[in-house]
Amino acid sequence: MMRVARGRAVGLVGGGLVLALLVLAMCRLPGEPADHAPGVHGKPTIPQNEPQDALGWGFTHTQYSADEGANAAHDRAASALRRARLPQNQHLMGWGADNPEPAPGRYDFDSLDERVDLMRETAGTPVLTLCCAPDWMKGAKAGATDWSRLETAPQPKHYRDFARLARTVAERYPDIRHFVVWNEFKGFWDEGKKRWDFEGYTELYNLVYTELKKVSPKIRVGGPYVVMDSLDPGDAHASRVRGEWGALDQRALDAVAYWSEHRKGADFAVVDGSTYTEEDRLLPDEFGAAEKLTVVTRWTRKETGLPVWWAEWYAEVGDARDRREGWGERHRVAVHATALMAMVEGGAAGGFYWNPQLPRGACAGCLWRGTRAADGGGELPMLRLLARFSREFGPDAEPRTVPVSGEDASRVQALRGEKAVLVVNTGEGQARVRVDGRGVRLEAYEVRWVQAG
Repeated sequence: MMRVARGRAVGLVGGGLVLALLVLAMCRLPGEPADHAPGVHGKPTIPQNEPQDALGWGFTHTQYSADEGANAAHDRAASALRRARLPQNQHLMGWGADNPEPAPGRYDFDSLDERVDLMRETAGTPVLTLCCAPDWMKGAKAGATDWSRLETAPQPKHYRDFARLARTVAERYPDIRHFVVWNEFKGFWDEGKKRWDFEGYTELYNLVYTELKKVSPKIRVGGPYVVMDSLDPGDAHASRVRGEWGALDQRALDAVAYWSEHRKGADFAVVDGSTYTEEDRLLPDEFGAAEKLTVVTRWTRKETGLPVWWAEWYAEVGDARDRREGWGERHRVAVHATALMAMVEGGAAGGFYWNPQLPRGACAGCLWRGTRAADGGGELPMLRLLARFSREFGPDAEPRTVPVSGEDASRVQALRGEKAVLVVNTGEGQARVRVDGRGVRLEAYEVRWVQAG
């Protein structure tokens, strides 16, 4: 989660002077402000239309992204993203962004500026997740950044300081109209009560909401971004919201319900979760487990009365390093396609794929090849899936199921979008079916777009 420093080429003109300036720059005192004041960054194009509460399907930038590395590789990745025109989410601190306020009133937005510039350059609708908090808000010494404590919540006495930081960020990027408050209730676990501290989170949320709306009433704000874990139905914390895939954790439902009742306001509700259980089981299998996403979406819509965003969603079990390399890319894309379909069928307003980007080369589930390599930047299968899905199942789409018949019909899923039908073979072997009356032959785990009749 710690940001990796990025080198910058420095010319050799006036070598001694340049070296002296570099030394001075590197010796900046802890908490001393960076070059950029907290005013408006760049020359943003302010959206003229009313911002939507539903954005569709995009992704989240993580530690490595296309704002670093070889120029040609960056250009390839940027070109692919411009074609895709996906909503893009970036965190305030961590996952590619440095500490934005190392000491009270002293700001360092350089790295966040670069990510915002990338989102602007690639024509994606920008979203900021307001997490995490500077160390001094967590009780540490001002000027220090301990990345091992990134997921610690701010102390209650600093909730207003965090809200003011959120307002400063919104003023700095006036073209960003969508903000998510915090990430997965990080630091808000009440060990004494063995449940989420939803009271503390909601207090923080309401303060942030108020400050953001002061910047502009057009800003859209959402929460609570709690993890919708699924448990064994016999677990003491299992809820009545259940299926073959398991049972939702009642403590997560309680957190959403409390926030929904006590929020000062909200434009959308945010959840995240995986299709597998806490024991890393995919029930009844990796494709059938996607039904959980439909159920969670419907429950959240009913409980909150708001459009539902999936801030993160996972359909493949990770290893000890949270890497997912067990499946081939065709299998992976097929499973993620059915997960997307499940969220749409539940009525989700959109979601953000957590991009597991590496600095170089291809990686399991990455959207493009890492841009630190000269030949990097090329789009990968998951980006192609997201781009097409976003076009066909955008915020105004009215998806509907399509009849599938034939002896292999049980292994094939289909959903109609704006102009095409998404067809997925969930089996290891070839499948011959009729989709909406037309014959289709699919290879193992094939994902195909068929023109709607």
